[in-house]
Amino acid sequence: MKIKSKSKKLNKAWLHDHLNDTYVKLAQKEGYRARAAYKLKEIDEELHLLRPGQTVVDLGSAPGAWSQYVRRKFAPRGAGSGGAATGELHGSIIALDLLTMEPIEDVVFVQGDFHDEAVVRRLDEVLAGRPVDVVVSDMAPNLSGIASSDSARVAHLVELAVEFAQAHLVANGALVCKVFHGSGHSQLVELFKRTFRVVKPIKPKASRDRSAETFLVGIGLKQPAARTDAAT
Repeated sequence: MKIKSKSKKLNKAWLHDHLNDTYVKLAQKEGYRARAAYKLKEIDEELHLLRPGQTVVDLGSAPGAWSQYVRRKFAPRGAGSGGAATGELHGSIIALDLLTMEPIEDVVFVQGDFHDEAVVRRLDEVLAGRPVDVVVSDMAPNLSGIASSDSARVAHLVELAVEFAQAHLVANGALVCKVFHGSGHSQLVELFKRTFRVVKPIKPKASRDRSAETFLVGIGLKQPAARTDAAT
């Protein structure tokens, strides 16, 4: 009974913090599906990664807040308020997640597990040979609480995202990838340094202080694929 009581207190404390969270309130006001939109917004405003006319792939997209932010960036000024905005879209957005995602106007959604080669091939088919300007990945595994196992799962997802970026990014393209401080973090930083000319670790203000979550941004492939010689 004591364990249940403690669990209830923790749940109540989390709910209280969540409902009073500045970014939760802002997301509700501005029509975003999740506070996560402001993490990408901060990264983009610092590094100026997203511009109209680009092709963007959003990995781990559900519930869709990052795709909404990109959609708003690619819409004309004044094209409606709230989340993704509406109307004309200057650019392409392809989103992928294991979970279902409510539709976003003009965003192409592929449902499936990024670990699955068949799903990655489906993503390739949707891209139809188009080079990608920016890959954003908010993917995270289901954590077990076993540090060594969780670190391996996180690292594998990051490695898959890097492989996808290497295969699809334009020469000066960028990858934004969620990682976690802890075991294996330094190895992921080294992976980014081997892959990209510029590497930026960023902890957005919208990422909760107590969270081990952080983001790595890689810009400019050191060895771009043959078909991505020309930057957009």
